[in-house]
Amino acid sequence: MTSPAERKYRVATALQRRVGNPLLRRMPFQTLLETTGRVSGLPRTTPVGGRRAGDTFWLVSEFGERSQYVRNIKADPRVRVRIRGRWHTGTAHLMPDDDPVARLRSLPRLNSAAVRAIGAELLTVRVDLDG
Repeated sequence: MTSPAERKYRVATALQRRVGNPLLRRMPFQTLLETTGRVSGLPRTTPVGGRRAGDTFWLVSEFGERSQYVRNIKADPRVRVRIRGRWHTGTAHLMPDDDPVARLRSLPRLNSAAVRAIGAELLTVRVDLDG
């Protein structure tokens, strides 16, 4: 029998993959995270919510290490982030010791509320942007 957390994960990821992400990727000012596919080697683009603070971009993954983009980061931490329509290269770092709930308080409210509502295994991700 599937646990409620597992059902939540499956429903959320199916909706994101089939409906949300394809629509959000097309929005010109949606923040996007581009990773390199760990198997295919191809660019993988995921809409994310987060905030830039100087030369750092912060976000929280709602499914932690189960998120495909987090798995890609573990294989290759070099990423690109599109912020306000402009691409930036950087290096992503998984921050398991950071408090993701506290971190969400400093990030955009609407996305943070969605991450808290949908998420099950929150994980902070820091991207150090190249100069």
